[in-house]
Amino acid sequence: MHKVIFDTDPGVDDAMALLFLHHHPEIDLLGITTVFGNAEIEITTRNALYLKREWKIDSPVSRGAGETFIPHRVSHEPPKFIHGDDGLGNIGVPEVTDVHPDPRPAHRFIVETVRANPGEVTIVAVGRMTNLANALKEDPEIVDLVKEIVIMGGAFDVNGNVTPAAEANIHGDPEAADVVMTAKWPVVVVGLDVTMQTVMTRSQLADIRDAAGTSRARLLFDLSQFYIDFYEGLVDDGMVVHDSCACVYVVAPELFKTRSGVIRVVCGGIADGQTIQKPDGRGFGPSDWDGDLPSQKICTEIDAPAVLKLIHDVIVAVRED
Repeated sequence: MHKVIFDTDPGVDDAMALLFLHHHPEIDLLGITTVFGNAEIEITTRNALYLKREWKIDSPVSRGAGETFIPHRVSHEPPKFIHGDDGLGNIGVPEVTDVHPDPRPAHRFIVETVRANPGEVTIVAVGRMTNLANALKEDPEIVDLVKEIVIMGGAFDVNGNVTPAAEANIHGDPEAADVVMTAKWPVVVVGLDVTMQTVMTRSQLADIRDAAGTSRARLLFDLSQFYIDFYEGLVDDGMVVHDSCACVYVVAPELFKTRSGVIRVVCGGIADGQTIQKPDGRGFGPSDWDGDLPSQKICTEIDAPAVLKLIHDVIVAVRED
């Protein structure tokens, strides 16, 4: 079993990733921590609580950061044109749910859960890295206790998606991302280099809905329609399942190829949020890249059809709500 904390900003593709984690038989979902990004922190937390209720997820939800690691850094408005005003495709999520969050802030939930399960916890982070950076600030020693950090974010050999240089999750809090990438815990980055190749079509999503025959799958289909409409003209009648790719990596890393090397994040200027890797074995002149920095992995190739099939099979395998 993979013990997982899901750090997320629901978000449409976050919702699919959450359902995948909830259904996968080899995932023990220890908790869901929320962060601002696809919507304000009040909305992403409400969305996580709503999905917890609708999908009968037992795992606690812990509210996380509502602003950047460096307080008052200039932030951009949430991308309502992508995820809708309610963050879940304008399906009419109720303003208030009868489910309550864990009393601990997300960074403390992460610290305490990791310490309670030393060497066993994988953190799948598919939003801004703020909660992870705050956890490291509170308890730097957890780097020796985390099994792995799997991140959806970044763009290395391709352009970004919010600027030519930067991907949205990293661009939203570059300083936090740089702290996380340079910490001495094992990191795998599943970025736009591979996620943009992984497109689930509207018909494939309808097949999941029909094959599963559950209210969970119907809700997933409904909340995804606004997101698919956003991708019109960018992909062929479908949506990019960014966050689910990171979840798939946890259980099926053989579907990816990786490259190792030091990773840094540009903080400021025209390339704010750009992710850069110095590949292991490449020689360069003396610079700030030298020193005691850890080698981390980035995904460079993906078996997209196999990833999509696995998402399909895991979600439809559970036939009861």
